[in-house]
Amino acid sequence: MDRMDHLEHLDKHLVDELAQVARETVRDELREQTRKQRRKATLYAASGAAALYAGAALALTVGLALAVALPDWAAALITAVLLGVVAHLLRRAAKPHADRPGAGHQHVVGGDAPGVPPSGLGMPYPPMPPVAPGGAGGATGAPGAGTPAPGGTGPAAPRQDDIDPEAR
Repeated sequence: MDRMDHLEHLDKHLVDELAQVARETVRDELREQTRKQRRKATLYAASGAAALYAGAALALTVGLALAVALPDWAAALITAVLLGVVAHLLRRAAKPHADRPGAGHQHVVGGDAPGVPPSGLGMPYPPMPPVAPGGAGGATGAPGAGTPAPGGTGPAAPRQDDIDPEAR
């Protein structure tokens, strides 16, 4: 028994050591991934700042070009309106629209159901037959005697009198 206790201690020590190695490996891997993502985020931020300054320089250029032919206040006003239009177009481009596929759910309050389900798969509802079951005046729910089956493409449904019970 004394030998078994010694082996259990070795097993526990081995498990603890493996767990520590695994933790260190995962920690190092996460640190490396974080370092790469931090560098990428810094580059995106610098790119955005440069684009902001480029946009400001472009707006200034447009304003100064307009100021050659117009009063300064009119050039500044036209430049501001142009920047507002660009901002509005960019905002509209970012928002989902109903005419774009996959634009999100279309909720119609007090209106008709959409023709296509939001998922874009199949028909939203089963098709309606052109004639109610049982023909125009049928009340039983079964196709009327001598009338075509629902859908109108198949042969006429047999009457109950035409079926031979002995033929089964």
